[in-house]
Amino acid sequence: MRSKLYIFLVLLVIGCTNSENSRIDLERLKVVEELLTDDINNNKIPGAVVLVGNEKGIVYQKAFGIKNPLTNEKYSTDDIFRIASMTKAITSIAVLKLWEDGKINLDDPIEKYIPEFKDTKILETFNEKDSSYSSKPSTKKITIRQLLTHTSGVGYDFIDGNPSIKAIFHKKKQSFMKNGVMCFCDEDVTIGEAIRNLAEVPLHHEPGEKFTYSMGLDVLGYMIEIVTGKKLDVFYREEIFDPLDMNDTYFYLPDNKKERLVPVQTKKDDDWVIFEDDRFNENYPVEGKRKFFAGGCGLSSTVEDYYKFLSVFLNNGKYKGKSFIGKQTNDLIFQNQLPESFGFGIGLALGIVLEKDLKSGGTGTAGTLLGGGYWNTSCFTDPNDKVIGIIFKQTQKISDNSSNLFKRAVISSIVK
Repeated sequence: MRSKLYIFLVLLVIGCTNSENSRIDLERLKVVEELLTDDINNNKIPGAVVLVGNEKGIVYQKAFGIKNPLTNEKYSTDDIFRIASMTKAITSIAVLKLWEDGKINLDDPIEKYIPEFKDTKILETFNEKDSSYSSKPSTKKITIRQLLTHTSGVGYDFIDGNPSIKAIFHKKKQSFMKNGVMCFCDEDVTIGEAIRNLAEVPLHHEPGEKFTYSMGLDVLGYMIEIVTGKKLDVFYREEIFDPLDMNDTYFYLPDNKKERLVPVQTKKDDDWVIFEDDRFNENYPVEGKRKFFAGGCGLSSTVEDYYKFLSVFLNNGKYKGKSFIGKQTNDLIFQNQLPESFGFGIGLALGIVLEKDLKSGGTGTAGTLLGGGYWNTSCFTDPNDKVIGIIFKQTQKISDNSSNLFKRAVISSIVK
């Protein structure tokens, strides 16, 4: 009885004193459960796992719904999810750790480490009949900072917004990848082979000129391997996952954790079914050659592991009182790296809410970090109200607003 009372009091303190000026109202947070339950009952999502925390610890964590329509198995809070582009923030921090150690400079040209990027060109014309194209030399060099902030002009594989560059990527990849999808790879190919081959694909525009969502973090993942002399999975384990107790985060899951990987679901005739895509093997985290370490999209993780990672940003770069990154490096993460003319915020690791965004409501305070992934995972980290929200789902090809509703509910639970 005493132990239960102690646990209750600890949760009460964590939930109610997360900063000098604000706190999470646990009663108001109950809206999260109502919203997600309604979405599940209305067949909008099959389920989700959510977590709300602050700089001191986890305030709320719960699993909802059915994760496997074949077995009716329910979601669990320790389920492992493909986090896709939420890998990018982890790669960004790895890059910043190298920068702290003096091994790189953020404005170094990437060709210094990957010479295949020495003579980049910009697409001019494209022939749809045979995928031939013309290009012109770029007048600027691609920098590490531009790759971090998606302003390099580099394209993005099968999700590229320009059909011409998407087709050029696809044709080029056929020479060394059977399925031709970089992010979710189970093939006998390495990230180095892929980047060296794809470096010749023309750019969207001059480096620094525009924002174009890209495979820049995959390029930087390969750069990390070159600079450190270690495979990316080894470097992450030594420098990030072990120091942060992220014991369930991997590129490829070990055998004893394979069963915890959540299936991807989609709808067929209004029923939930297992999702399949003939462009790639959606079971890449547990099948295949296990050698393609994609720094932009390759990791799988749990909500608790990702909370540990994000909690560093609310603790001045520390984890459990021990320095993980320097305080000023941590401060740098909250700085918008884009020119004001771009109209939105991108930092060195995540998206950033700007002052002008606040009028929309439900955004978090100015400086809030935002992230998400292809398989329907998302997160936010508010540095002023000291709150972290994470919602993990595994769905494709559905219309779903539950992540936005979750964020709004969590933000609305903050009171003075």
